[in-house]
Amino acid sequence: MDPAVWLAVIIAQLSGYFTGAYGGGNYTYEIKTIDVPVDHFSFTSDATFKLRYLINDTFAQGTGPDSPILFYAGNEGDIELFAQNTGFMWELAPKFRATLLFAEHRYYGHSLPFGNQSYESPKNLGYLTSEQALADYALLLRTLNAGNGTNRARPVIAFGGSYGGMLAAWFRIKYPHLVAGAIAASAPVRQFQDVTPCGIFNQILTSVYHTAYTPECTTNIRHSWTVLQNYSTSADGLRVLNEKFHFCTNLTKATDVTETFFDYLTDVYGNLAMINYPYESNFLAPVPAYPVREFCGRLAQNYTGVELLDHLESALTIYSNFDGKAKCLNINSSYDGSGIGDLGWDFQACTEMIMPMCTDGVHDMFPAKAWNLQEYSDKCFKKYGVHPRPHSALVNYGGEFLESSITNIVFSNGLLDPWSGGGVLRSTNAKIKIVLIPEGAHHIDLRASNPNDPETVVRARATHTQSIREWIDEYRKQKKVY
Repeated sequence: MDPAVWLAVIIAQLSGYFTGAYGGGNYTYEIKTIDVPVDHFSFTSDATFKLRYLINDTFAQGTGPDSPILFYAGNEGDIELFAQNTGFMWELAPKFRATLLFAEHRYYGHSLPFGNQSYESPKNLGYLTSEQALADYALLLRTLNAGNGTNRARPVIAFGGSYGGMLAAWFRIKYPHLVAGAIAASAPVRQFQDVTPCGIFNQILTSVYHTAYTPECTTNIRHSWTVLQNYSTSADGLRVLNEKFHFCTNLTKATDVTETFFDYLTDVYGNLAMINYPYESNFLAPVPAYPVREFCGRLAQNYTGVELLDHLESALTIYSNFDGKAKCLNINSSYDGSGIGDLGWDFQACTEMIMPMCTDGVHDMFPAKAWNLQEYSDKCFKKYGVHPRPHSALVNYGGEFLESSITNIVFSNGLLDPWSGGGVLRSTNAKIKIVLIPEGAHHIDLRASNPNDPETVVRARATHTQSIREWIDEYRKQKKVY
């Protein structure tokens, strides 16, 4: 390690600013706020609110104006959750002698434009958009990283995973003067209507389960829907389900099973695949290493009837109660302590983040359900009084095509991640890099290094690091303002 970098690490540890094992999590930062407009795009109001951000300047101490800023584009949750689960940035900071900056997305965590009333009405929620969030980030960077009239500001590299990866890429596309490059991990920027088929997500998801342990796993899941539905049709059947699954609130009618419980199961199967890391983790819920394999290990033979229910209940505990703390199964929330903002994302999914999903029951392990935009739109209007704009993201940022004017973005995707079907897996633009991780789950490359990481994950991070060096060098060569 460079002596200057080593000294920065020692200073950080002695100061108490950075705690925990280097590269292993438990990171420390200052929590600050900045006043930003509720609406960046009109002049009808001067209303502002406090946007929260996290900053760690430790590794940049003693550096000059060339020191980079590693910027995380916060997504749908408390920003501290993402700071604690993006260890790759913390590992890069001493190497580049960089400032770490994590910005919270408006309407999530503590960044609420209307305080406790932020979610009370569509009128208040209407400012929850990716465009407004990116404008928040732009103002934050312009404030903290302004040039001096002679030289440009410090180089900024944007990072993000999942929706945050979409934001990181879109940030580079919309504000290239503020961001020198972007690492967009597991960013489904093509998961939109008329670009990606609606069944891709669930087909990839099914493949992950099918190959995790034995093919019987997906066979059992596919059969379980009918078994559960059959039990939902009588009071005695509902009693059996309540006894077997230990729900926090008893199921009392058929729709409690075929809607609420079915939706919960669908979310759990997707979440397990996303966090199918080769080590224990607690990002969306506490789970063991390779949780899909552990789940399928309890559905490894063909079961029917009550026996299938028993094994399904046992498998579900891999996600719902791996740490043994849950006293009952709460199907109204996939995990209460995750920090992910389900309500805010549900609104965004009704406005600009329309990602069509469908199943056919043949190429996937779910009951057949077609995508119906009109039905979806009607439900959104009933819930929030808004109609979706299914092409909004494509109009604002592109996605189908990455023209030569778009530069300095790495799109990385784990091929075990069901969201990879809507990711950028190929490009003819030489300034866009594609990184594929065959053994990778959802944005595993942004997580802290782990001895159990597959070699393809290690290589992906090496590619990211090399790209960042190239972008910073390129930026520094053009730094003079003429």
